[in-house]
Amino acid sequence: MPELPEVETVRDGLARHVLGRTVTGVEVRRDYSVRRHDAGPLDFAGRLRGRRLDAAVRRGKFLWLLLDQGDDALLAHLGMSGQLLVREPGAARPEHQHLRVRLELDDGAALDFVDQRTFGHLSVPDLVPTPDGGPGGLGSALPVVPEPVAHIARDLLDPALDHDALVAALRRRKTGLKRALLDQTLVSGVGNIYADEGLWRAQLHYARPTETLRRSEVQRALEGAGAVMTEALAQGGTSFDALYVNVNGASGYFDRSLAVYGQEGRPCPRCGTPVRRDEFMNRSSYSCPHCQPRPRRGRF
Repeated sequence: MPELPEVETVRDGLARHVLGRTVTGVEVRRDYSVRRHDAGPLDFAGRLRGRRLDAAVRRGKFLWLLLDQGDDALLAHLGMSGQLLVREPGAARPEHQHLRVRLELDDGAALDFVDQRTFGHLSVPDLVPTPDGGPGGLGSALPVVPEPVAHIARDLLDPALDHDALVAALRRRKTGLKRALLDQTLVSGVGNIYADEGLWRAQLHYARPTETLRRSEVQRALEGAGAVMTEALAQGGTSFDALYVNVNGASGYFDRSLAVYGQEGRPCPRCGTPVRRDEFMNRSSYSCPHCQPRPRRGRF
């Protein structure tokens, strides 16, 4: 699933390629891809047609394009395999078998939403004030977010994030450390890959009870996750197959730099101990048994 670095790579591409352009046509090829737009596909298309794309904004794993009248936005969640691909004017437009929605733009370009596994979705929700009065997300100074994003916390790369408040909130939780990192209402943008990589850097086990963590340990965990996402962003994100690409169709290469995620049985880059895989929340969790010892008590 695309995580913060992958979604930020897409947001940056949209900011460079589609802003200032006006939507002249909307083709919804699969109604399910706009299922979160309660008024249906016809209303979805009607609310976009004739609107200018003014800003590309991201909070956590959500991204949106602000529309010219300032009271709503085109919201995208990429799900497991969603892609937003820009087709430049005059460029070939391959008929992708998983093309779900196409926006025609006034200069002859197109913005395609492609989604193989169909977990992603688009909608045009109203904007609401941010709970803390700060900017909605990276890409805009406006203190507004799409209504479905209002409950999503700020992410580790957000300049407006209150780190001290986050550390205190995480220590108050009574759960496992990785579960807390994956809680998008506490801190957004961290998914399975970067949680495992960040915890390896912090030398903390994913099941450590949050109420037992020292302030310095929480800070290490957050700094580790933030650092690994920053490095992944510099390489265009993590891509294991053709499902994640940026707006120009290029894949990220951070998978070549992963220390533990997906590395079961391979030597830990720090100590050489074989990496362990555990079942976790219907997924997998990877860690080093030596660098990240299991807690004597914990929640798995």
